[in-house]
Amino acid sequence: MFTLSLLFMIGYRLLAQGFYDMDTIQTIEITFAESNWDALLDAQKSGDENYIMAQSVAINGAVFDSVGVKYKGNSTYSERQVKNPFHIELDTYKEQDYQGYTDIKLSNAAMDPSFLREVLSYHIIRQYMDAPLSNFANVYVNGTLIGLYSNSEAVSKKFVKSRFGSKKNAFFKCNPIDGAGPGTGQYPNLVYLGQDSTSYSNAYEMNSDAGWQDLIDLCDTLSNHSSEVHRILDVNRALWMLALDNVLVNLDSYIGAFTQNYYLYRDDNDRFVPVIWDLNESFGRFSQTGSSTLNSTSQKQQMSHLLHQSDASYPLVKNLLSDARYKRMYLAHCKTILLENFDNKAYFTTGQALQNSIDASVKADNNKFFTYANFLSNLSSDVSSGTGPRAESTVGIASLMNGRSAYLLGLSDFTKTEPEFGNIALSKSEPVVNDSIFISAKISDATDAYLGYRNNAFDVFEQYEMYDDGAHGDGAANDGTFGVKILVRDTENQYYIYAENTSAGMFSPRRAEHDYYSFTATYNEIVSSALVINELLASNSYTMLDQNGEYDDWIELYNNSEEAIVLDGYHLSDDEDDILKWTFPAGTTIAAHAYLIVWADKDTLQSGLHASFKLSASGETVFLSDAFGQVIDEISFGEQTTDMSYGRYENGTGSFQVMSPTYNAENNVLTGVKNTSAEAANVSVWPNPMRDVLSIDAAGLSFECVSIYDLTGRECFNQNGAFTNGKIQLNLAHLPNGTYLIILQGEDGREVIKLIKQD
Repeated sequence: MFTLSLLFMIGYRLLAQGFYDMDTIQTIEITFAESNWDALLDAQKSGDENYIMAQSVAINGAVFDSVGVKYKGNSTYSERQVKNPFHIELDTYKEQDYQGYTDIKLSNAAMDPSFLREVLSYHIIRQYMDAPLSNFANVYVNGTLIGLYSNSEAVSKKFVKSRFGSKKNAFFKCNPIDGAGPGTGQYPNLVYLGQDSTSYSNAYEMNSDAGWQDLIDLCDTLSNHSSEVHRILDVNRALWMLALDNVLVNLDSYIGAFTQNYYLYRDDNDRFVPVIWDLNESFGRFSQTGSSTLNSTSQKQQMSHLLHQSDASYPLVKNLLSDARYKRMYLAHCKTILLENFDNKAYFTTGQALQNSIDASVKADNNKFFTYANFLSNLSSDVSSGTGPRAESTVGIASLMNGRSAYLLGLSDFTKTEPEFGNIALSKSEPVVNDSIFISAKISDATDAYLGYRNNAFDVFEQYEMYDDGAHGDGAANDGTFGVKILVRDTENQYYIYAENTSAGMFSPRRAEHDYYSFTATYNEIVSSALVINELLASNSYTMLDQNGEYDDWIELYNNSEEAIVLDGYHLSDDEDDILKWTFPAGTTIAAHAYLIVWADKDTLQSGLHASFKLSASGETVFLSDAFGQVIDEISFGEQTTDMSYGRYENGTGSFQVMSPTYNAENNVLTGVKNTSAEAANVSVWPNPMRDVLSIDAAGLSFECVSIYDLTGRECFNQNGAFTNGKIQLNLAHLPNGTYLIILQGEDGREVIKLIKQD
């Protein structure tokens, strides 16, 4: 049986090394030409927040000149403090970047005695959904240490391009434009407010060129058509966001009083995907839920895991959790987060390692908002107050999360019997593209299961119901093994399984859809002689119309084998430097001993098979290559005659010769040359075979030109006029022995084609 492999989403996790390596403190040195730089930044912050040009910014010794710098933040900024949060934009004035990054977001730990909340929270969240990379940086201005900052990746167009595959679609920062607070009238809570975009413009910041209607459609669907929400929202990722915010008591978020600090990007699958942002008040630092204020550690420990499930002001929570399956998925996510990070104290081990790594930098930070003793204790214990913008007491991370983990895991929603996965297997150990295979899983305590299946990280996982009926590769009926039949569509294949009963649900792998299993399929190897270029027409004026009524060039393939050939991933090209120029669409098949026509017209948007190149009537080379880019056939041809094709004789195996087109049919030069005019039957040529002189009797028909071509398409003879009563004699003694085509052309464009031999 197939050996299961688990694929983690590591593509961008590898970038945690370098500028966002959690084990390395970055050094960022800002140099302003002006000594009153702080006053300039304050003035810009209170105004339109344009950037101030720094003379230079050095990042770990790499120096960049003419850099945009401004203060950022809402509650963490104050003109009365030295240590304000920074936004550095390397490419404001010049095209420059550091390790591919241009925007640098630096937070000042004004709310966090531990210094750890943002970096530790992002570390946990990235296990389950795409989220910014984050670490620490010592920041200097004009040679003076300002202090230690958390350094978190910007959720920018570069971010969404790297995670979701595009950057030009609707993109929103879900924070009130003027900042959140008790006096704010509008919040980004996804409540439907009608079709007027001005009803939303103060609550959401649009980061794309357009998109208000997309956002309105999301709000409308979520509130009024919730059964269709999966079409416009990545529901699984939204459930992960809600679960993470709740478990981590991250209330300065969608589930808190101001329903903010997240982004929404609509990917190329037309689904909004959420991204969590701004975690400096995670782990219970922020206390307002929107319906109450959690003043004590015990209240935060015991905050409801179903907070806002009946509150219409929080439609993302209410309408998702009102669906029984989505609710079971949400609870499964909560339990996974608890077991993998808090029940086993893994978060505390990571927190201690981070604390040790920044200890000296915190001690050296003379502008920090809490004492060094507060820093040492807050990973474990509550601290009473600080000097920051909001100097209330701060719950200890461990005192909160140890109690919260124990409380939640003791609730009935997390003690119910959940499905348990056993062996997961593929029915074929070496699947081939376009094979139908079974994927099966041993699952105990499950009544239903489905398979999520896709081919690459930017696709949507399609859901296929799994059965325990003995008819889907699942063994015997009702034996606890579920199976499903799928068509293997590509070489790369990704999947996960979700199972549930009436009480609980479970994913395999537990972190799905962020993590998933994968297998690789291969293409059937085709013997080079099995699939060939059989015929082509490089100048088509009237021989055959395509599906759009156009006389375009065409290429004919032929399958010499006894079996159908799947052309997924195969290519045609007229450029040896770009063999993969045009790829056959998935699902293209050529039957045994059958023909397949590809129109070489550069009209790839038309229906049917239309290559991305045209043929040159003056001559070129056509390449046919397999899914691995290996050329399996190539044909070079010289200057071609209009409406004369160049094809193999014998059909499928022979050498190429000029012939009358045999579109989608057997090539037969000797008897299959088709006259392009019914009058050809009345035209006589003799002797045939000839020696030196050829006589033509056109039965009184009028022709103005006679041309003779050899079977490579080279013109060997041409004569205009000299027909007498439709008769002519030609001296062809100069022609070498061989087979030739004679073409008679009339004034009205008609042609008569005859085949002759020269002895």
